Amino acid sequence: MTETRVLPPSAITHRRVLKIALPIVLSNATVPILGAVDVGVVGQMGEAAPIGAVALGAIIISTVYWVFGFLRMGTVGLVGQAEGAGDKSEVSAWLTRALLVALAGGAVLILLQPLIFWGALYLAPASEEVESLAWSYLTIRIWTAPIAIAVYALTGWLVAMERTAGVFWVQLVMNGVNILLDLLFVLVFEWGVPGVAIATVIAEVTGASLALWFCRSAFAIPAWRDWPCIFDRAKLIRMALLNTDILIRSLMLMIIFSSFVFIGAKFGDVTLAANEVLVQFMYITAYAMDGFAFAAETLIARAVGRGNRMDVRRSAFLTSFWGLVICVSMAAGFALAGEWIIDVMAKNSDVRATAREFLPYMVVAPLVGCAAWMLDGIFIGATRGKDMRNMMLFSFVIYWIAILVLLPLLGNHGLWLALLISFIARGVALGSRYPALEASTEKP
Repeated sequence: MTETRVLPPSAITHRRVLKIALPIVLSNATVPILGAVDVGVVGQMGEAAPIGAVALGAIIISTVYWVFGFLRMGTVGLVGQAEGAGDKSEVSAWLTRALLVALAGGAVLILLQPLIFWGALYLAPASEEVESLAWSYLTIRIWTAPIAIAVYALTGWLVAMERTAGVFWVQLVMNGVNILLDLLFVLVFEWGVPGVAIATVIAEVTGASLALWFCRSAFAIPAWRDWPCIFDRAKLIRMALLNTDILIRSLMLMIIFSSFVFIGAKFGDVTLAANEVLVQFMYITAYAMDGFAFAAETLIARAVGRGNRMDVRRSAFLTSFWGLVICVSMAAGFALAGEWIIDVMAKNSDVRATAREFLPYMVVAPLVGCAAWMLDGIFIGATRGKDMRNMMLFSFVIYWIAILVLLPLLGNHGLWLALLISFIARGVALGSRYPALEASTEKP
């Protein structure tokens, strides 16, 4: 039986938005540090192959796990709406369902690992030594696939419950353990590339354990193991449809960014390198924006769960206000310090000069992308997966039309314009569906 109670809505304020967002921004700041340490410790071995192997292996395994990113987004919307409706039983049940998906998905990856790794290395070939070391890295990392994917579900639940301080501590502890064990296993024990993989495995287990501890209230009521409720057909179908829509949307987004890199490679090594330097600016913006997109997800989800249209509007307005503040700040920062950042990231004079030529696109990118990024969070919270999928398809088509038209005329400038146009198209398309989202909130 579902346990339901009516909860008084908490005030939606700037302070509440910042309380949700800032821990996510801080936790994201630790991610680049871990990557640098991973590469740095194997670099102390004095050989190029281990560096390439860790970089290649990390990209492959991260991409494979990234496919399951829908689990975090879907969990935020479903749990947040249940919490907003005061349905504590479903708050727990949705976490169990998400964890079961993580365990099943991880098990499939373990079973299919030879096929997955062979295909990945076929698409991204390297020297025999690098591929051999990367294979050893991957075959160690893959055994914690269910645990690594479960962290998506646990993170989604914590975000939905506005416990983002827990997300920060999970990320901080996980990365801290990883860094310490990197240093121990590689520099002291001299385990090389396998040492980096083992360090990550232990860190993932540690992070998932801590996340489970932070989610312990979900297991304090019997609903988390009420199997007839957990396997309710209608709810499983709802979860499957939402996650499928988010997955399709995310795959199209990944294709856009991947094609941007591949197409840029046709203009030569210098342009490819310059584009890669500038794309890092976009990642910096995304890390900063994540916190406010997450705030939109959870506040919108709770408002939808309560059936309160005005709370939906206020949540969308306040989170978008802070998202715009971040985007304007990033644009100003890139305009003022962009050339200095380029010089720090690249030493080659040709790459620096080319990156400076295309820097204006990265100054504009946060401004034209802000609406798309914030609306993503709003639609995730409202579990409007179908709209996200369809509007992403619209921007996907617009991107390829822009590529076909602008690339022959403007070269790499056309490539950058096509990417920015895809941001605008997604923002406009999602914005056109926002009134319907808001209208559907009011309960009869």
